[in-house]
Amino acid sequence: MASQDSVKQVVIVGGGSAGISVATSLLKRKSDLDITIIDPAGDHYYQPGFTLVGGGVFTVDETRRSMASVMPKKVNWIQSAVATFDPDNNSLALEDGTSISYQRLVVCPGLKLNWEAVEGLKETLGKNGVTSNYLPDYAPYTWELVEQLETGKAIFTQPPMPIKCAGAPQKVLYLSADQWLQKGRLKNIEISFYNAGPVLFGVADYVPALKSYMDKYGVALEFSQNLVKVDGPNKTAWFSKKDSEGNTETVSATFDMLHVCPPQTAPDFIRSSPLADAAGWVDVDQHTLKHKKYGNVWGLGDATNSPNAKTAAAIRKQAPVVASNVLQDMANSDELYGYDGYGACPLTVERGKIVLAEFRYGGKLAPTLPTWLLQGAKPTWLAWFLKKVVMPKLYWDGMFKGKETLVAPVKLKDLEG
Repeated sequence: MASQDSVKQVVIVGGGSAGISVATSLLKRKSDLDITIIDPAGDHYYQPGFTLVGGGVFTVDETRRSMASVMPKKVNWIQSAVATFDPDNNSLALEDGTSISYQRLVVCPGLKLNWEAVEGLKETLGKNGVTSNYLPDYAPYTWELVEQLETGKAIFTQPPMPIKCAGAPQKVLYLSADQWLQKGRLKNIEISFYNAGPVLFGVADYVPALKSYMDKYGVALEFSQNLVKVDGPNKTAWFSKKDSEGNTETVSATFDMLHVCPPQTAPDFIRSSPLADAAGWVDVDQHTLKHKKYGNVWGLGDATNSPNAKTAAAIRKQAPVVASNVLQDMANSDELYGYDGYGACPLTVERGKIVLAEFRYGGKLAPTLPTWLLQGAKPTWLAWFLKKVVMPKLYWDGMFKGKETLVAPVKLKDLEG
């Protein structure tokens, strides 16, 4: 097996929003760090923008930049994929067999969109009226279908948790329905929302506003129903339906348009590794984000088991915490920093208005701006402006440049309960 000559000071697995952000946060605090990022991708996408691509607001090109252009200049980028971890020996192996040793490891590879978990889905995705905003290749097809549909049945699905951006399966529904309303077609389109979970949204404070929009658009809400099979050519979907006693049956529904949010898991190379918990996620302390078994390993972003919403906003808050704790570990300091579970989900309930859901562990509300400005759980045009204009800039020019406006790390001892 080939090997890298030197032991790397800090290795980051994953060059997505979490990997780039934690690297810039580390370099902001200690500019001479030896940091290696491992990621095979050639392009980086602003994934929160996919909703607006599917809503006809953004183009795919507006969400994409080359990986080389966003990689911090002082970082060594290995454009390869990780195959296995050997944390007992502080090393990992790449897919080509190269072994890399590290002093400290940060794991943030994102998650896996498990299209294969739904029978027939992969074969029909991107045609036959079947689409998904979860991939940039198909988000434009969502808007194409919305513009074309004048009458018929539109189905939107949500799989079991956890998924990235729990509001995304609804956002596409709202933007689609609003377009049909504006075009005078809504009365001729039957909309259904099939949710594998039992509630509309996990934080109860935001449910009334969301439910009012579901009512406005005449949406049939189907809870505890999980998509299990799709026949694109015959425009039929099957769902596993669970009743209050846990009994299940399979029901079918026909469609003219089907938007699917795929089931999601940690990547296979994480699930099969010593870093994973029983469910396959990177096993970290939910506040310090340090691995529960390996003291020189940290995790953040979508691949961890911390019980926060898997959003870019969560990563923006996590990155400074991980960076600070890595450096505290290097300094042999016992003082740690803590993450409070903050996450945000801008719920696009119509074109031009958003309910900005902000919350932390336990579903406690955590507004960044004064509630009088964003009106709490009500839809506002200001939240739409933040989503469309401010947040992309904050992502590219804030998170990726080590700027930590409103997300400076808090010492663990000072963390709110």
